[in-house]
Amino acid sequence: MNAAHPKVRSAPAIVPDASWRDLYRIGGWCGILIVVPYLAAMVAVAMTPPPAEAGAAETLEHVAAHKWLYGIEQVLWIAPGVLAMVVFLALTAAMWRVDKAAAAIAGTIGTTAWALTLALPTSGGGSLLLLDLADRYQAAGSDAQRDAYVTLAQQLIAENDMPGFVGVLTTVGILLISLVMTKGGVPRWVAWLGVATGAIGIVSEALRPLLGAGYAVYGTLLLAWFLAVGVTLRRLAGPGGRPTPDDVARPAL
Repeated sequence: MNAAHPKVRSAPAIVPDASWRDLYRIGGWCGILIVVPYLAAMVAVAMTPPPAEAGAAETLEHVAAHKWLYGIEQVLWIAPGVLAMVVFLALTAAMWRVDKAAAAIAGTIGTTAWALTLALPTSGGGSLLLLDLADRYQAAGSDAQRDAYVTLAQQLIAENDMPGFVGVLTTVGILLISLVMTKGGVPRWVAWLGVATGAIGIVSEALRPLLGAGYAVYGTLLLAWFLAVGVTLRRLAGPGGRPTPDDVARPAL
């Protein structure tokens, strides 16, 4: 006789709450559109690249000579913080049925981290404060005044390259919400892309001064993750309101 084997059944796909479809839709568009200001900022930098190995004084002169474009560039670096906050709110709602506690913690950390980026004096690619310093530097009537503005500019420039708590916190938020996503509700590859982005991001932010151009690896992953999440949220907002069962079903005995 053949021994009877217990049947293995598949757990039903975890379907996000359809009542949040409008938030999924808005969050999805934010995730997709967040790529635009980052790419536009890169184009702005390419149009008027700063002097190679420029000191603070040369940087202030460069900012003064390209004031409007530099200002637009800084806004483009900062603006994604608002879009990212909406993305995390939408992801929190989408993951609520998967794991309420973990989704709440990850969503709070992620949303707060991106909100804090808006309060920083630097953007990672400069600072809006340099616009005012450049004007003051140009109008200074003595070497002592100019030296004072150069010193302030040096501090802002140094902050852009220093590892910061807020930068690390944004990557922790991505890692935590992605770990929740691995439990269901979204395609597996999107979840694991987020895990990789968050893990690499933590290391990249912590070692930013040492990485140089290598930091771009994390930047590329970050844009890819936001784009993937944006498309996924748009899909959840559709008529079906769910990914395919093959993407999200988890085996259960």
